[in-house]
Amino acid sequence: MANTPHGKDAILKDLHVRDAPIQATLLQESNTLADIRLTERQLCDLELLLNGGFSPLEGFMNQADYESVVKTLRLADGVLFPMPITLDVSAAQVEQLKIAPGVRLALRDPRDEAALAIITVEDVYKPNKQVEATNVFGADDSAHPAVNYLHNSVQEFYIGGKVQAIAAPQHFDYVALRYTPAELRAYFKKLSWKRVVAFQTRNPMHRAHRELTVRAAREQQANVLVHPVVGLTKPGDVDAFTRVRVYQEIIKTYPNGMAALALLPLAMRMAGPREAVWHAIIRKNFGCTMFIVGRDHAGPGKNSQGKDFYGPYDAQELVTKYKDELHIEMVPFQMMSYVPSADNYQPSDQIPAGVQTLDISGTELRNRLKTGAPIPDWFSYEAVVKVLRESYPPRNKQGFTIVLSGLVNSGKDAIGRALQVSLNQQAGRSVTLLLGDTIRHELSPELGFTPEERHKNLLRTAFVAAELSKAGAAVIATPIAPFENSRQALKQYILQHGGPGGGTFFLVHVATPLEYCEKTDRRGVYKRARAGEYKGFTGIDSPYENPTNADLTVDLSKQSVLEIVHSIVLLLEGSGLL
Repeated sequence: MANTPHGKDAILKDLHVRDAPIQATLLQESNTLADIRLTERQLCDLELLLNGGFSPLEGFMNQADYESVVKTLRLADGVLFPMPITLDVSAAQVEQLKIAPGVRLALRDPRDEAALAIITVEDVYKPNKQVEATNVFGADDSAHPAVNYLHNSVQEFYIGGKVQAIAAPQHFDYVALRYTPAELRAYFKKLSWKRVVAFQTRNPMHRAHRELTVRAAREQQANVLVHPVVGLTKPGDVDAFTRVRVYQEIIKTYPNGMAALALLPLAMRMAGPREAVWHAIIRKNFGCTMFIVGRDHAGPGKNSQGKDFYGPYDAQELVTKYKDELHIEMVPFQMMSYVPSADNYQPSDQIPAGVQTLDISGTELRNRLKTGAPIPDWFSYEAVVKVLRESYPPRNKQGFTIVLSGLVNSGKDAIGRALQVSLNQQAGRSVTLLLGDTIRHELSPELGFTPEERHKNLLRTAFVAAELSKAGAAVIATPIAPFENSRQALKQYILQHGGPGGGTFFLVHVATPLEYCEKTDRRGVYKRARAGEYKGFTGIDSPYENPTNADLTVDLSKQSVLEIVHSIVLLLEGSGLL
């Protein structure tokens, strides 16, 4: 028998079923209402609100529930719920949409603007983000991805209120693997699965994970639900498409009838202990009776002081603390190590001292994928490795971005053109040259040269470069990029979006002196800038902030273009890209 849903009444809050009789009326009404276009996180949250995954919630938290959850891990009525589920809006939206208690708003899918639900506003309130960060995530430290998101992406106001369901978000990928709580409960009932242990993951699975879950199933006399997150995970994680292909291969290795695979559209917060309790509640709502809690469960890594945000067993301890309210049994994650002499995986704490063990860390695995180094059979399955190599080609097949930053007439464009020829001669990948003037003309003709407009232009360059490098191209960009904060934003965007597992970025500072640039200026732009014809001209009446972290610094007044191109090629070769 499936586990009872979370909450005092133990009823699954499937709003689609509840509101089905008035769905057509709600849809018609939505066309007359002001609307909110949801963010990606809000979309994930709404999907699980509507299908009951977040039971007993029936909407986004009002101020009383929010403040209670932040302070006590409980809703205002005392029910355990550790994670704030909030709908954030800007001050401009509050004013323009006249958001106030009693107002009804349509919530729309950002992908196709379909109306998904209607919220009746109970209150509009301004959260204390510092308190939220400290209480929920353990520290107000922007090294934590959720804290960074809270301070830089979440808007100033939250609106609370219950929602009515119009439609579920439409998915086009892996539809057969997407189950609502009601559907998964029906699946368990059909197969007579009475004891189900859920395995949460946001990473690819390998032999150790398979052995861990099989061991848990045997010890608990249960079936296994592999329930990976395919909503928002930690920046830099393996993309969901690749991971699902891995899960589809790994599920074939289980004994017939032991395990099932279902996808969870959750936006993770990486909140460690609180997140583990939240995950347990969600799996309880999906009908599972047991839940595997790992070492450093949902941990985000290191804080700004280089220490782990959470202790290795903090999550297990918090779940244990609330076990009498959760009513879902925790199965502690056992670290599994490969024992060559026995040719199997065993719990690390059960291996006698002195016995040889083998392990491959996540960092080492990523390095092996990048370099094309072999991945041993004892670590993973051939089919899994094949999927990962298809998505993560070796280093010499990956795209990358080189930014040549410097003054007008510093030679950055000439170097870029010559480098493009040199890389085309190497063959193996397409090469794209994004000249600063071309990007300005094609992407940003409406922008001027204020620091804010320069920043916006550089972010557009970052978007184009990331899309190209993600597809395996070598990208050479030659913006002036005079400001350090904009260069850092460019770099971070490409590192995050420029390739599987993160992009590759190089900054070359073309440090040709202003005097030389001006002396060799055949177009006369410096002369016109000094005459006041151009305003905000870098080097004349607008500064160029010298990079402090360039990968290479060159100077056309002292080096030839050929010498500089050769030094860049050596940089690429030393990084394994050529």
